[in-house]
Amino acid sequence: MLPVQILLLTLPFALRAICPYLWMDILYFWDLLRILVKFVSRRRRRPLFFVLDRFFEQTAAFPHKPFVVFGHESYSFAEADKRSNKVANALLARPEFKAGDTAALFMGNHPAFLFTWLGLAKCGSPVALLNHNIRSKSLLHCLGCCRPKVLIAASELKEAVEDILPSLREQGVTVLLMTQQCDTPGIESFADKVDEASDAPLPRSLRSHITTESPAVYIYTSGTTGLPKAAMVNQNRLLTALTVLCSNGVSSSDVIYLNLPLYHTAGFFIGFIGSIETGSTIILKRKFSASQFWDDCRKYNVTVIQYIGEVMRYLCSTPKRENDKDHKVRLAIGNGVRADIWREFLSRFGNIQVREFYASTEGNVGFLNYVGKIGAIGRVNFLHWKLFPYTLVKYDTERDEPVRDSNGLCVEAPKGETGLLVSKITHIAPFVGYAQNEEQTEKKRLRDVLKKGDLYFNSGDLMRIDKDNFIYFQDRVGDTFRWKGENVATTEVSDILTISDCLDEANVYGVKVPGHEGRIGMAAVTVKDGSHFDRSKTYSHVVNYLPSYARPRFIRIQKAVEVTGTFKQKKVKLVEEGFDPGCVQDPLYFLDDNEKQYIPLTPQVYFSIISGEIKL
Repeated sequence: MLPVQILLLTLPFALRAICPYLWMDILYFWDLLRILVKFVSRRRRRPLFFVLDRFFEQTAAFPHKPFVVFGHESYSFAEADKRSNKVANALLARPEFKAGDTAALFMGNHPAFLFTWLGLAKCGSPVALLNHNIRSKSLLHCLGCCRPKVLIAASELKEAVEDILPSLREQGVTVLLMTQQCDTPGIESFADKVDEASDAPLPRSLRSHITTESPAVYIYTSGTTGLPKAAMVNQNRLLTALTVLCSNGVSSSDVIYLNLPLYHTAGFFIGFIGSIETGSTIILKRKFSASQFWDDCRKYNVTVIQYIGEVMRYLCSTPKRENDKDHKVRLAIGNGVRADIWREFLSRFGNIQVREFYASTEGNVGFLNYVGKIGAIGRVNFLHWKLFPYTLVKYDTERDEPVRDSNGLCVEAPKGETGLLVSKITHIAPFVGYAQNEEQTEKKRLRDVLKKGDLYFNSGDLMRIDKDNFIYFQDRVGDTFRWKGENVATTEVSDILTISDCLDEANVYGVKVPGHEGRIGMAAVTVKDGSHFDRSKTYSHVVNYLPSYARPRFIRIQKAVEVTGTFKQKKVKLVEEGFDPGCVQDPLYFLDDNEKQYIPLTPQVYFSIISGEIKL
């Protein structure tokens, strides 16, 4: 055999040994190039091409194909198109609403959510997607961020709307309830108007004012401080969301199981918008149910599922069955799953391709673990870096700021070390910011990173890149933690706690609990002079003002809240000490939903929590 032939035969094996992920990298580059070409092609189309236009294309191509299935209800693309026409025509029949006006959608997972958004898109109206768990002050704040002309709410959220109705009237917000009739003054029924409206198509001229930079949706995110912030997603950004599913090999033959909230980036962008691109059928659920999950997948022949870390853990916690691997699910897309849960999931439920990714609602960089390396959120490479420049910089967790050198520039973290992910703000990778909140927008901008005058987006996430160029999520920084798949802004929780009758100061932080994803809420508090810690009233206050995922499950009573020299509350030591009564000398309490009060956190209660006997 000639030396050249020997070389050709051995070359693939040598490349595999030296660059084990080369072939996967090449395939990823090809996919990235294909997506970029399609995106640029759509950007050049005239009239301008938007997500709604892709929905029209799918409706024309597959009019009778099921678009969304909800329990016993099934709606084809054509039926969804007509139903959304009815919503749009019912809105435009109202004298106080005109095409292009901003609307707020306050609704859980239901086909009406999808039809209403499509109807508003046909009117050229931006839509604020409100978390249906928020109430009172938080709800009013979120509405104030986007300043809607109309609020469309689900019938089951009537009481939440009534609580803020006086303020809505003052602001001139029209309130429409998805019900056949409503007797509350100031709230009008809307479902009956939709049923009576025409299903005639809407003229394109209603959307003639829209550009690629026009707001498409507002999605609310909790950041380092304060109440939820409205991340403005423009039409250009929404257009890129079309690519998420197809870039993972999803096609029109797939059936997607969507049980994540539609007000959330993952549910809306990936499950809903992604399916518009692929023409896949959506199996829509009101909420996640571990006990129904696999039965649903078998019943509807689901091939693609979405997850967050908690979903995987809950599924692995269910009693084992002989038919655990009896399903057609081939792909799981999501983020936040621990390596041990990932392994257990594959071992128990079969050979499912897990595509872990990293992205944020307002961020300008993302990563995809296209290799399937367990534990990693993505893989970094030169081409990705050239398109979306990013780096990891050293971070001082005590001072809660990036480390800077003598020249005032950030210090890059060496490979293998943990650093703060920052990504350069460019024309290709912009950071639009938050609606009506320039202060918080500016806080996410980081200047003088690698050279004077440059501008980066501060992700608030600590990452690590290993020797094989896989990137791993390590933790959140600052005053935000994640629990039950939701970001919790500690300042917002602190503000709620300190307006209670008995608490003076509150330092809120997240602590780890064995066997759980993310961090659960805990508060170190001081009691007002002359008062005492009222366990029942504090419980009622927390439950009335905060959604379940944001409620501090543990409270630590201190004589004084510790602060730094610059008067920032100290959290690092508190986080390290956690909620173990054997280590913490201060009085500790646990939020008990059965007792409807905060109960003393005894060693017995502590061990019941650690063992999983008490469910969190």
